[in-house]
Amino acid sequence: MSAPEIAASAQTQPKIDMLGYGLAFAGAALFSTKGIFIKLAFAQGVSVEATLALRMMMALPIYLVILAMLLLRNSKLRGLMTPCRLLGAMSVGALGYYLSSYLDFAGLAFVSAQYERLVLFTYPFFVLLFGVWFFGDRMNWKVVPAMLLSYSGLMVIFAWNLSVEPDGLVTGTLLVLGSALTFAFYQHLAKRQMLVLGTMVFTCVGMSTAAVLAIGQSLVVDGPATYAAFTPNIWGIGLMLGIFGTVLPSFLLNGGIARIGARATSSTASFGPIVTIVLAVFVLGEAFTWIHALGTGLVLLGSWLFARTDRNSRSRTK
Repeated sequence: MSAPEIAASAQTQPKIDMLGYGLAFAGAALFSTKGIFIKLAFAQGVSVEATLALRMMMALPIYLVILAMLLLRNSKLRGLMTPCRLLGAMSVGALGYYLSSYLDFAGLAFVSAQYERLVLFTYPFFVLLFGVWFFGDRMNWKVVPAMLLSYSGLMVIFAWNLSVEPDGLVTGTLLVLGSALTFAFYQHLAKRQMLVLGTMVFTCVGMSTAAVLAIGQSLVVDGPATYAAFTPNIWGIGLMLGIFGTVLPSFLLNGGIARIGARATSSTASFGPIVTIVLAVFVLGEAFTWIHALGTGLVLLGSWLFARTDRNSRSRTK
């Protein structure tokens, strides 16, 4: 191949959006702290509903302020906020940030933070499958071995947990798996909303909707008097969960989706379980045996192979 041909070939290769991938990695890392804060709240006797509501109470004012500033400064954005589009953004936000979050929080009441993150980590596979089934994407059969490898890792840890602490394991696994399913579907729908409303506006609308639903649910289930009895330590956990486990990663992750798409963003999640494992061992005192190492290694290896194979296949088709 001549020099001009090599240069032309290099120019046609798709450029990697480093900013998009950076946003996605940062979002995945911060979202991975969520399980730690939730477990700390549970240890203080806070219910699933109240923990989710605490998260949203801390986050809601920030989203509302940002949304108000965006709409006041940009008349074009105000014109985009038709009732139909607003309802669409609210519905997608409720799916990804309320339903998916509630299933995840409920699952964490039964399983460890490490195991929860690994189960939730399977959502990139569902992103691929939903894209094929509902959104016209092409199926990439080359990624199936990688998917099987990751699920074999989950089965290793599941079998170990079943022999050591079987109580609630199946229930917790199904709840977290439900969270992964709903979050994967959310990512496809969110991409379409962000193309119309923009990342910031959609995130604010979606998260605000989820916050209202979560707070309302807790007020019905737990009652307003519950919050008067919370200690400063519990409120501090809620603040950390709201800022570092919700607000910052939601903007970072949605920014990544807007730049590189749902499938590419989901493929960057491999960094998340590592963060969760380290924090779970040193902060929560959870065990990490050679069984955990083997299962985690298989899950991460499968995810890495999945992301690499999927990315290479998509690059060849462009």
